[in-house]
Amino acid sequence: MSDPARLSAALADRYRIERELGAGGMATVYLAHDLKHERKVAIKVLKPELAAVLGAERFIVEIKTTAAMSHPHILPLFDSGTADGFLFYVMPYIQGETIREKLNRETQFGVEEAVHLAREVADALDYAHRHGVIHRDIKPENILLHDGRAMVMDFGIALAVSAAAGGRMTETGLSLGTPHYMSPEQATAEKEISGRSDVYSLASVLYEMLTGAPPHLGGSAQQIIMKIITEPAEPVTKRRKTVPENVAAALAKALEKLPADRFESAVAFGAALDNASFRSAASHSMHAGVALSARWRQRVAVPALIAAGLLALTTAAMMWRPAPPAAVSRYHVELPTGKRLGSTQWSPFSVSPDGSQLVYSGESGRLLIKSRDQLEPVELAGTEGAFNPVFSPDGSQIGFMSGAPGSAEINVMPVAGGPATTVMSTGVGGPGVAFGYDGYIYFDASGVGPLVRVRATGGAPEAVSVRDTANGELQHNWPDPLPNGRGVLMVIDRGGPGTNVATTNDIAVLDLKTRKHHAIARGIFARYVSSGHVLFVTPTGVLMAAPFDQDRLETTGPAVALLEGVSIRRGGGAVDLAISRSGTLWYSAGSGLAEMEVLWVTRAGAFSPIDDSWTGTFSSLAISPDGSRLAISIHEISGEQIWIKRLTPKGALSKVTFDGVNGAPAWKPDGTELLYVALFKQDHNLFSVRADGGSQKPTSVMRGNSRAYTASWSRDGRWIVFDTFGQLDMMGSGRDISALRMESDSAPVVLVNSRFAERKPSLSPDGRWLLYQGSQTGTLEVYVRPFPNTTQALYQVSTGGGTSPKWSRDGREIFYENASTELMRVAVTPGSTFAFTDPRVLFSLRGVADWDVMPDGQRFVVIRQRATQQRSKLVVVENFADELRRKVAK
Repeated sequence: MSDPARLSAALADRYRIERELGAGGMATVYLAHDLKHERKVAIKVLKPELAAVLGAERFIVEIKTTAAMSHPHILPLFDSGTADGFLFYVMPYIQGETIREKLNRETQFGVEEAVHLAREVADALDYAHRHGVIHRDIKPENILLHDGRAMVMDFGIALAVSAAAGGRMTETGLSLGTPHYMSPEQATAEKEISGRSDVYSLASVLYEMLTGAPPHLGGSAQQIIMKIITEPAEPVTKRRKTVPENVAAALAKALEKLPADRFESAVAFGAALDNASFRSAASHSMHAGVALSARWRQRVAVPALIAAGLLALTTAAMMWRPAPPAAVSRYHVELPTGKRLGSTQWSPFSVSPDGSQLVYSGESGRLLIKSRDQLEPVELAGTEGAFNPVFSPDGSQIGFMSGAPGSAEINVMPVAGGPATTVMSTGVGGPGVAFGYDGYIYFDASGVGPLVRVRATGGAPEAVSVRDTANGELQHNWPDPLPNGRGVLMVIDRGGPGTNVATTNDIAVLDLKTRKHHAIARGIFARYVSSGHVLFVTPTGVLMAAPFDQDRLETTGPAVALLEGVSIRRGGGAVDLAISRSGTLWYSAGSGLAEMEVLWVTRAGAFSPIDDSWTGTFSSLAISPDGSRLAISIHEISGEQIWIKRLTPKGALSKVTFDGVNGAPAWKPDGTELLYVALFKQDHNLFSVRADGGSQKPTSVMRGNSRAYTASWSRDGRWIVFDTFGQLDMMGSGRDISALRMESDSAPVVLVNSRFAERKPSLSPDGRWLLYQGSQTGTLEVYVRPFPNTTQALYQVSTGGGTSPKWSRDGREIFYENASTELMRVAVTPGSTFAFTDPRVLFSLRGVADWDVMPDGQRFVVIRQRATQQRSKLVVVENFADELRRKVAK
C-alpha cells in the first residue's frame, strides 16, 4: 500500500484525506476534511525517514506546548499524534499564499506592506516568547498571508523536532531546509536559543521582502552559514534606496551578530519599525563596513564549521538514495584575447545538449565554438553580425539571429560546418530564439507582439501566444520550449523592446494547446532543467530555482536562491547563462548590470573620459543644442530616468524624470525642454519636461492613440517626428513614422507607412529632409525622403547595412552605424535635390550603447561599457542538475 493510502486508512476515523497540497524537506501537507467538526484542515505529515529517527514520544510531548497558544497572527494547532508510524499535526486550512509564494511572483513587497507584515509577525513572536516558546524557524515559507494579514505557521515544530531527536540534529531551526534565515547562534549550534534568535530571523525575512533576496547568499549551506557568522549584512538602503531610515536602522540592529546587541524583544523591534525617529548605532557600523572582532571570529568560526558539517552529515544519513549523487565541479574558463565574449546586448551563448560545446558571439561579431576537448575556440565562417546562438535538440545544428534586432533573420547551420540557411527573414525581434522539440523554431515578434514559431525547415510563421494588453503585456520573449512539447517558458515583458531590465517582468509558462499562459515567478530570464526544475534570474542578477512539473505546467514548490551576480546584458533582459540537457551550467559572473562610462571621441577615434569619476548603467543620450549639456537615461533598480549632466569634468548632474521607465531623450531647439518616451505606457507615452529641473511634472505631447518609440523636434520647433508601433500585423512587425504639428491640435500625420520597420526619424536642420532607418531591402539601411511630402522621392544613403542615423548640426553631414559596428560619415551636398558624397569610416563603435555628435561636428559623446567590465571569464558547473535535486525540494 502506498504512503498516501496508508495514511488515509490510518486517519479514516478522524479525517478524510482529499489531496496533497505540497511537500517540503521535513513534511508533506495534505488537504483533509475533519469529520468530527465538519471543516477543512491541513495535515502535515513528517517524512517517514525523519519520523523514524525522531521517535514519537518526545515529539508528541514537545508539540503539545504549542497547542494552547491563541493569537490573531498565529496559525493554531488543532491536533497532533501518531498513526501507523506516521507523525502528524493538524492546522486550519486557510486559502492564501505564503510570503515565499508572493516573493516568487513579485520579487519585492511594497515598503509599507513589508513593514506592516513584519510588525504583525513581531507581535506574534512577542506573544509566544512571553509564553516560553521560541519558533526557531521563521522564514518566508512559514508566514501565511490571509486577507492582508500575516499568520505564523509551525510554531514550536522546529523545537519539537530538535528536542525529540535527542540532540542528534543540530539546532539550526531549519530541519533540512534553507539556512538563509538562521541566527548566528543557531549556526554555531549554541544550546541556549533565546527570542532574539527569532528577531534575527524575522529581520532576514523583512530584508528579503524589501530587496528581493535574504541578507546572505551562497552556493552551499556551509557558505551561507559562514557569511551569517562572519560578514555584516549589506545595508538595506544599498539595495533599495526608498527604505526609510528608521526601518534601515531597525534592520541593522536586529541583524547584529551578538544576541545582546539586538533588540531585547520582538515587540521592541516592531516598535522601532513604526518609529520614524528611530536610529541605531548598529546602522552606522553596517554602513561603515565594520568587521567583526577577532575574538568573535575565533569564538564562532570553528563551531560554525562543525555545525555545517553536522548539518550535511545529518541530511545524508536521513535521506537514503540508491546511489550517491555525482560530484559537482566548478571552474572558470578563460577565453583568449580576441576571442572573448562580444558586447552584444542580446544573448551571448548557448550550450550543446551534452554540455561538451559552447557556441558564443565573439568580439569580432562572429560566432565561435569552444569544445571541452580543445584549448582554442573555432570561429564559424558566414556568421557575421550573429547573436542569440542556440543549439538544436540533437546538437547537430546551430540557430542564430543576424542583422539588426527588430528586422533580423533567423539562420540555421550545421555544427560540423557548411553554409547557413535562412529560415525567417521578416518580423523577427531581438530577445530570443530557440529550437523546440516539435520541429519548430520559437522567437519573439519584432516591435511589440506575441511569441511566434516557424518550422525549422522554413515556411509561414504563426503566433502561439496572446498578450494580455490590459495587464501591461507588451512582448512575450526569451522562449524556452519544454522537452515534452506541451509548453514554452517565456518572459512577459512589460517594458517594451530595447528597454533596460524591467522590474515588473514575469516568468510565464505557455500552454501550446490552449495558447493560454500564466506567470510562475517574477524574473527576466528562465530555463528548464532536466532535473524537473526551472531556473530563473531576477532583475538584480540572483539565480533562483523552483521545482517544476512540465506535464502540469506549474511550479510545485517554493523557489530557492542559488547564487547572485549573474551577468545581465544592457537592454532586453539578456542574461549570460545557459544550461545543457545533461545538467551542465555555464554563466558569466559579474555585476548585475554592466558598468558603463561616458566618453569624448574625436573623428580619428581617440577616446577620453568626460568625467572619470562618473559611471553607471546608461542607455541613451542627446547633446544639448549649444553643446554644454548632456541628457542621458540612467538605469535604476525601480526603472530608468532622464538626467542632465554638464559636459565638464565634475559637471553637475540633475534628475528631471522620477518614475517609470523613460528613455530616448531629445532636446527642444532652444534647449529649454526635453522630449522623452515613457516606455511602460501603452499610448500617449510621449512627454516633455523642463530641462532646468524646475518642474517635476511632465507634459504629454502625444495626440491620438499612437505609441512612440523614439522622437525628435524639427529645428524650428514646429514639428515632432516619431516612430510608432501602429499598423501591427499578427506578429507585431510594423513600425511607421508620423509627425505632430505643434501649432495645431490635429492628430499625427503619417509620413512613412509600410509593412517594414521604419525607425529613428529626424529632420534636417533646414526642415526639408526626413532621415530614418528602414528594412524594405531585408537589411536595415539609412534612407532620406523629402519632408513633408515624403512620397515624392526616396534616397538610400547606406549600403550593406546602416542604423541610428543622425544629422550634423549644420546639415552638411549624416552619421550612422554600419553593419561592421563602425561610425560612418557621408557629406551632404547643398541644393534643391538631395545628394551625398564621400562615405568614409570614422571609428569603431564596438561596445558603444549610444552616441551623439557635438554642434561643431568634430567630437562625439558615446556611452561605452567599461573595459574592465568586458566579460572574459565563464563559470562552468558540471552535474548542476544533481545539485538542484539536493537543494530544491520537489
